Amino acid sequence: MKTFKKHKDLGLFDQDFRLTKLSKLGDPLEKLSKYIDFEIFRKILIENLVKEAKGKGGRPPYDYVLMFKILILQRYYNLSDDQIEFQINDRISFMRFLNLTISDDIPDSKTIWNFREQIVDLNIVDDLFNLFVIELEKLGLIINEGKIVDASFVDVPKQRNSKEENEEIKAGKTPNSFVENENKKRQKDVDARWTQKNKINYFGYKNHVKIDSKSKIITNFKVTDASVHDSQLIEKLIDNSDRGEEFYADSAYSGKEHSDTIEAKGMIDKIHEKGYRNKPLTDEQKLNNKEKSKTRVRVEHIFAFMEMSMNTMYINCIGIKRATVTIALNNLTYNMFRKIQLLTL
Repeated sequence: MKTFKKHKDLGLFDQDFRLTKLSKLGDPLEKLSKYIDFEIFRKILIENLVKEAKGKGGRPPYDYVLMFKILILQRYYNLSDDQIEFQINDRISFMRFLNLTISDDIPDSKTIWNFREQIVDLNIVDDLFNLFVIELEKLGLIINEGKIVDASFVDVPKQRNSKEENEEIKAGKTPNSFVENENKKRQKDVDARWTQKNKINYFGYKNHVKIDSKSKIITNFKVTDASVHDSQLIEKLIDNSDRGEEFYADSAYSGKEHSDTIEAKGMIDKIHEKGYRNKPLTDEQKLNNKEKSKTRVRVEHIFAFMEMSMNTMYINCIGIKRATVTIALNNLTYNMFRKIQLLTL
């Protein structure tokens, strides 16, 4: 019969032994620390978050880069503020990633919430995302031979509204029942929308992305409510820097208007051709679509990583401003792990 050693207090040697074992098992956070220089974000964070002291006393703020790393950690594991606080206290792999020890003061859930709300209010998440894209370009990881555009649903908690309330929300109004009850209003998402695809209902938002076709790095993104058609974001996603590159997308993006936009940007149209009633695709068109699919399908690998490894196709926040920041951090976190994959292939 197997016997177990009696529990003893964890010492420094025991902690090092456990961390070494985690490294051998393949701790993804250790790779994140090794390959991602989080210090590059410090300047943006300090320039926007530092406030002049109003007087003596008071608790000094936590290090901004530490707080930002917590947000990335939160997105990779899709943890709530309460859960991330608990896990940082509980897991030595989290503490190692954050360079914290058992004796350090750890931010609580309210502090984490406040920090993220500052990111939302200051509207700096695009700056943080774009800064990392620039770093990837400097490393030569973005090839710029073609771009793929697609969108994915990101669900949020479903709202239990009356028919009248939903009609007012769709009309861009705030229902009186929300105004009269502040607690109710805080829990209601008036920006998210219902939509249906392949007979499946979705409620929430859409993550519209543009990716580099070779590296599978997200180079641009836009967030809308779920009801916005994928193709409506083409003009906002592509720009003059894409000139001369191939443009890949599924047949949802087909149509003369979109072809004209792609041509105006100087890109090469590789959108899947679409069949219509009484005008099905020819064999040649089917073969062309099959060839295009070999490239276009790469965007599905991104959404699969987000769904399977990050579990981030569902987020728990209210309003498009918060959803945009959360989805942007999802995209940034994906890019960080994609950088690691590209450097360790």
